[in-house]
Amino acid sequence: MIDALKMMNITKTFGSFQALKGVSFSIKKGEVHALLGANGAGKSTLMKILSGAYDTYDGIIEKNEQTISIRSPKNAKHYGLQMVHQEVDVALIPTLSVAENIMLNSQVAKKGFALMKWKHTYEQAKAALLRLGSSVDVKKEVGELSLSEKQQVLLARAIAQDVEYLILDEPTAPLSVEETKRLFEVIRKLKEQGVGIIYISHRLQEVFDIADRVTVLRDGEHIITTDTHKTSIDDVISHMLGKTFEGEFPKEDVSIGSPLMKVENLSWATKVSNVSFHVNEGEIVGIAGLVGAGKTELCRSLFGLQSGVTGHIHVRDKQLKVNKEPYYYIRHGISLVPEERRKEGILVEESITSNLTLPSLSQFTKLSFLLKEKEKAQALRTVQEVGVKSSSIKQQVGTLSGGNQQKVAIGKWLVKDADVYLFDEPTKGVDVGSKRDIFDLVKGLVKQGKGVVYATCEFNELLGIADRIYVIYNGEFVKELSRAEATHEQLFYYAAGGTEK
Repeated sequence: MIDALKMMNITKTFGSFQALKGVSFSIKKGEVHALLGANGAGKSTLMKILSGAYDTYDGIIEKNEQTISIRSPKNAKHYGLQMVHQEVDVALIPTLSVAENIMLNSQVAKKGFALMKWKHTYEQAKAALLRLGSSVDVKKEVGELSLSEKQQVLLARAIAQDVEYLILDEPTAPLSVEETKRLFEVIRKLKEQGVGIIYISHRLQEVFDIADRVTVLRDGEHIITTDTHKTSIDDVISHMLGKTFEGEFPKEDVSIGSPLMKVENLSWATKVSNVSFHVNEGEIVGIAGLVGAGKTELCRSLFGLQSGVTGHIHVRDKQLKVNKEPYYYIRHGISLVPEERRKEGILVEESITSNLTLPSLSQFTKLSFLLKEKEKAQALRTVQEVGVKSSSIKQQVGTLSGGNQQKVAIGKWLVKDADVYLFDEPTKGVDVGSKRDIFDLVKGLVKQGKGVVYATCEFNELLGIADRIYVIYNGEFVKELSRAEATHEQLFYYAAGGTEK
């Protein structure tokens, strides 16, 4: 008997839409198997079936060569299947202790009235964390933990329920480089203990670092399954997109114009220290830094989202005041596409139309009345321009894929027609196809003479699209490099605290 989990000829429809078309997927115990595909490929649907979120589908699921029925999360857990979602905070109760969160499912599963046996609970939670090599205090409130520690709590919860197969959905999206390394150590420990891990990620380099096999889905169909060492990132991208992806990044030459934005000695608390830089018309200025280096705080300071900022900001030779409301900076031509798009970049419960026209609502009103037809026409133009894929412009933005949500977050500023666009981690949690669309949007902006500040820890992106790159470390700019000078090794060296040799 083979210790393996198999999904065979899985088909799933939503009305007339066929999300999965006879997909097959398998994973062995003690294996890391990456499941890849662009947004809409069917990855989430397949894993929702496996974790019991969908109770209707066609096809067969086998465990150890025995047919099993998974029609609810309870079924999935019974067969040793657990899923750790990308949004770790949603799955945890911040006011409860680490131990209570780890043992939560076990307590809920108990029948009738049962007193909490604290000593036993703490011992079980510690044992689960010990299997991960984690030293998180089991008595500490979860709300006080870092993102990395919260993820360890979720993994420990799965272990406490005798997990055999673990689904990790974009596990490194919120993590720093060091936190990612620690997670990979945990994954390797679980693998040694015989746990099979299904790894979903848009970060392809990570996939090649951690996975034994990869499976690619496209448009609801199985495209390929192969050993990781037998393929390459370029081949995987081709399979995901259905065509050769010649150069992930647009590298068209755009003439650089006159100075557009100048920042001098900008500081905020201990996170941004005497930062000075400039952006010219038609120029993409990259800000390279690791998680926590100060990229986000810098962007927020330039957009009026931090108080206590000092320094000088000029746009088109006009000196702007610091510590004003975001509306002030919007009025003077600055826009921000924030890192946390669902919290700060979009209104998830509002329509695509409402989101796209919100910053420029005065253009669509007359005597305080909303001109709905004009607003609708603009929304349709912008949706087409940025390539949002949706059922209609009335669709709630929160129901869109991550890449399409980001396109809406960008599109609203195209309606406003800003001068300087601040992008903070614009491709975080975005698939390869949507990344290409975002790069094309950025290219289109600089062709119009706009200035772009592109802040990210994805150094390959900066090497592909930036004209100049500033490296930020501990809130300070430590190096400036031209596109011709910059290399991945240099960016990482300075971003990690390296000094001039």
